[in-house]
Formats: sequence, C-alpha cells, structure tokens
Amino acid sequence: MSALAARRRPVLAVCGLVLAALVAAAALVPLPYTLVQPGVTADVLGEYRGERVITVRGGDAAKDPEGELLMTTIAATGPDATVRIGDVLSGWFAHDRAVMPREVVYPVGDSPEEIRDYNDERMADSQRAAVRAALDELGLDEGDLRVTVRLDEIGGPSAGLLFALGIVDTLDGDGSLTGGRTVAGTGTIAASGRVGPVGGVPLKTQAARRDGATVFLVPRAECADAAAQAPPGLRLVPVGTLDDALEALADLRADRPTPTC
Repeated sequence: MSALAARRRPVLAVCGLVLAALVAAAALVPLPYTLVQPGVTADVLGEYRGERVITVRGGDAAKDPEGELLMTTIAATGPDATVRIGDVLSGWFAHDRAVMPREVVYPVGDSPEEIRDYNDERMADSQRAAVRAALDELGLDEGDLRVTVRLDEIGGPSAGLLFALGIVDTLDGDGSLTGGRTVAGTGTIAASGRVGPVGGVPLKTQAARRDGATVFLVPRAECADAAAQAPPGLRLVPVGTLDDALEALADLRADRPTPTC
C-alpha cells in the first residue's frame, strides 16, 4: 500500500462518519409537510353521527331518498404534527397516502384553533351557497323555506356540490336523484351553481369506492388528477356546474351515456 493510500483511509473514514451523522440528524429534523389519506364519507341524504344532514321546514314533505349521496373528505396530520423525512418518503411511495406542503393543507392560521375556526367559516359559507344554488335551481324563494345543513366536526368548502344536490333531492319531492345508486363526489359550489376544484381528489375517490360508491362527481378542472389513480369500479363524471351534475344524474337514471374523465 502506498503512503498516499494509507493517508486517505483515515480521511475517508472520517468523512463517512460525518456523512452518517448528517443523515441521522436530517432524519430527525421536522419538515414542512402534511400527510394525508382517505377520510370519512357522509350521506347528505341521511344522518351523520345521529343528526340529519339536511332538514327543511316549510314546503312539501319529500319521500324517503333512494340511494346515497356521499360527500368525501381527506384525513390529514394536524398543523402542529411532526413530520420527518422517513414519513415523507413512505408517503411518496404509498398508494393510499400522499404528501402535501403544509401551507397547501393549512393555508391560514398559526394554531389548530385558528385553522379550525377558518375551516368552520368556509363550511358555513359553502352551506349558504349550496342553499342559494339549490333554491335557484328549483325556482324557490328562501323566504318560504328554512333549509338547515349540519355536518359536525367536518370543515372546509369541498362538500358544497353534494350539499346542493342533497337539497335539490330533498325539496324536489321524489327522492330519486341517484336512481338508487351510491353516488359520491366533491367540489365547491358558488351561489350561481358553479363548481370549483378542491384538491385531494385521488384520495377522495378511494374513500368513495371504499364506502360503496360506483359514481364520483369530480370538478372538471380535476378530472385528470382523479383519472390518474381512480380505483376500479368507480365511474368518474366531470362537472362544471350544478346543472351539469343534475344532467349527469338524469342520464345515469335513464341509462344514457355520461361524460367521463
């Protein structure tokens, strides 16, 4: 062995130890990411945790609904949860989990309380918009009816489309909007009936299929994301408005073709 090689060996050993120490330290450093996975679903035509999701006072009594309309959610680690590189790597390679920047999942608020309040406000805004959109669709005056939407411990605006559909089904009187199917979906709703994107759609499709849905209404802007990881047996139907969703459901009831992702 040359003198130069003999001198290099201790240097390489020291470098290896330093590298190992850096890797070990990096594994312990919290990272600004959130881990998400398929969350709960709730039938907006029925009850959630013992309370009816949609109730109406005034107007004609609706028949008992056929089928289900499932709003979908994702479950995320809390804003103050510690996420390390091992969690991130396992989430990137998992089919039933995902890794998202923390500021995307929690764009507002520095504490769990602030974030919860923000999500509750957005849920309330979504419910009001859903009521307005549904009543306009049916040509009804909100002054003659009292529509209440209740979904405890779930926040954010992403159930707006399903709320609007549930209200239409409840008020329309025949209770057959789904044709007896289990239909799931996601999407914000504006009072005008416009449907907006929400994020986390691939995980929501998994939650929907897990809970028996065969059709999933997806915001048109997120059609490609949904199709990339759609579970077998789930038909993806893109919608841009409340009218689109109602037309698609009418086509399904009549066994006519629908748009697909």
